[in-house]
Parts: sequence; C-alpha cells; structure tokens
Amino acid sequence: MSTEVTVPAPASEKRGLGWTHVLLIVLATIVVTVGLTYWVLATWVFVKEFKPVQLNAREEQVLNSKLRAIGYDVGELDAQGNLKPEPYSEVGAKREVSFSERELNAMLAKNTDLAHKLAIDLSDELVSAKLLIPLEPDFPVLGGKTLRVNAGVEMAYRESRPIVILKGVSIMGVPIPNAWLGNLKNVDLVNEFGADQGFWKSFSEGVDNIRVEEGQMKIKLKE
Repeated sequence: MSTEVTVPAPASEKRGLGWTHVLLIVLATIVVTVGLTYWVLATWVFVKEFKPVQLNAREEQVLNSKLRAIGYDVGELDAQGNLKPEPYSEVGAKREVSFSERELNAMLAKNTDLAHKLAIDLSDELVSAKLLIPLEPDFPVLGGKTLRVNAGVEMAYRESRPIVILKGVSIMGVPIPNAWLGNLKNVDLVNEFGADQGFWKSFSEGVDNIRVEEGQMKIKLKE
C-alpha cells in the first residue's frame, strides 16, 4: 500500500491573483481603451472645425500685391462702393501666379466660411485637402457628427504639359475604392481627357508651367 505525499504549493503560487485584482485590471483596461478611442475620434475623426489661418501685416500686404497682379484689387471700389472703371492693358502684366500654403488657407478664411471646414496642404508635387462635412442629426449612425474627407492630387509639369493625377480620396481615414471614383485614381486627367474639347484641353493649352513644392505653388500661364 503506497502513501501519497502532497507537497503544499508556495504561498505566492497558491494565492495567485484574486478575483478583485482581475476585475480591477479589466476595468482599468476598459477605461484606458475608451479614453484613447474618444481622444482619437475627437481629435482626428469628429473634428468640428479647423482653426483659420491669419496672416500678419507683412504677409497680408504681400498677398494683396499678388491678388492685384492677377486682377483682383482689394482697393478697386470708390468711396460710394462702386467699381472704379479703368482701361484694359496687358502692359507689365505678370503671367506667373504664386501662392504659399498659408496664403491659400488665409484666402479661405478671409472671403468665405470654408476656413473652418476646408484646409489645403502643399508638398512636393502634391496638393492635399481636408474637408469637414457636418451630418444632419437624422443621418443613420453618424447623425450630428462631422465627417472628415481627405483627398490628394498630384500636380506637376512634365514633357511640356501639365500633369494632374488624382491620388485618392478617403473618408474618416478609409480610402475610397477606385471603382467608386469612376476608376480615375492614379489617372492623369489631362492626358485622359485633354484630347477632347473641354476644360482639360483648354487648361493644358493655357499653362506653361506648374510647380508645387513644400508650402508653395507656382503656375505660369501662356500668352
């Protein structure tokens, strides 16, 4: 007849984690997860509006001179608010338009209410836009929220013609399928539609150069 000897487990191993400790860990994990999720949604997904860009006095003066050069004169109204007449002339006219990223966003803030809903970013050969679209309260699931839409367009000048390529569109960080965009993703719109009479043909024939770089866009027009 054999006798079984039971060796008691060490106190730490026998005790392990009590149910209260497990419950506290689970609750803490839930709180942290919910907090991070709320921060991501509030900061990146459900942003209600952007902060408009405001130029300083010197930047405002530079922008006004650029606008006058392309035919928009902020001081072309007389004391009665009527448009001042003037003879047409191309003497000394500039055919190159140049705007910085700050200037483009400041124009949105100055002339429309889009500055709180639309923001433009300029990087090397890429124009990107962020758009916030408020949804009606009765909209399914996301009613009352603000939808974030991002889009990117490649812009350049190669082989003596402008290049305009839609790089993609995303909603709330989710890229839209190419089929939903009419299969226009990564398609050179000028090359695709420039042979037909219409906007893209006229656009191509009127542009002498396009250069988009970090924070700056320059477009040179033909005579």
